[in-house]
Amino acid sequence: MQSPTIVNPSQLDPVNPAIEKYMRSLVGRTDHPVLTEMEAVAAKNNFPIVGRLVGVFLETLAKTIDAKRIFEFGSGYGYSAYWFAKAAGADGKVICTDGDPQNKEKAEQYLKSADLLERIDFRTGIAQEIFGQTEGLFDICYNDADKGDYPEIWRMAKDRIRPHGLYIADNVLWHGRVAVERYVDIVPGWTEAILEHNRLIFGDPEFDAFINPTRDGVVVARRKSQ
Repeated sequence: MQSPTIVNPSQLDPVNPAIEKYMRSLVGRTDHPVLTEMEAVAAKNNFPIVGRLVGVFLETLAKTIDAKRIFEFGSGYGYSAYWFAKAAGADGKVICTDGDPQNKEKAEQYLKSADLLERIDFRTGIAQEIFGQTEGLFDICYNDADKGDYPEIWRMAKDRIRPHGLYIADNVLWHGRVAVERYVDIVPGWTEAILEHNRLIFGDPEFDAFINPTRDGVVVARRKSQ
């Protein structure tokens, strides 16, 4: 019997790179120059951002449900917030979280340059603690925090999403590790946490869910009517 293959991150792409290249060619629209700068910084420093395809996807989802109140678990230096803030409009608000004050400073500089800073409330600290300090329901809860925290964040967020609102999480295919028996993990336990997170979402009768396999997999779960 042949042993299962141990898969490294670059060996199992959810979507063929040629397909993603084609998809990127379709979204070659003109965006603010700061977006290109943010992408260049990510490439230079190997900083994880969702990238242009997922960014456009997030903006489209937010516009589809007319999202005005959005919470981000893990914002980095504001790349995903750029897309959500654009969608939310002048009367919208995106609450961003990150543990690094330097990321907050960078995000505010980038988003100010894009004339989006007034739509942003960037808070430094542990995302779950900040979320616990907020009140009310959200149109979208977006999760891109440490992967080991994914199940906890889902449990916290799901009851704070308004009917027909969305829970969105990045990296839910985790470079294909979720689909193989043996893998090399970045941090021990993270793959298992993502697997649990995904099972919880798809097993929750209050949500309809689907995974878009673009880049590293984005789950979208829509809360049903109550």
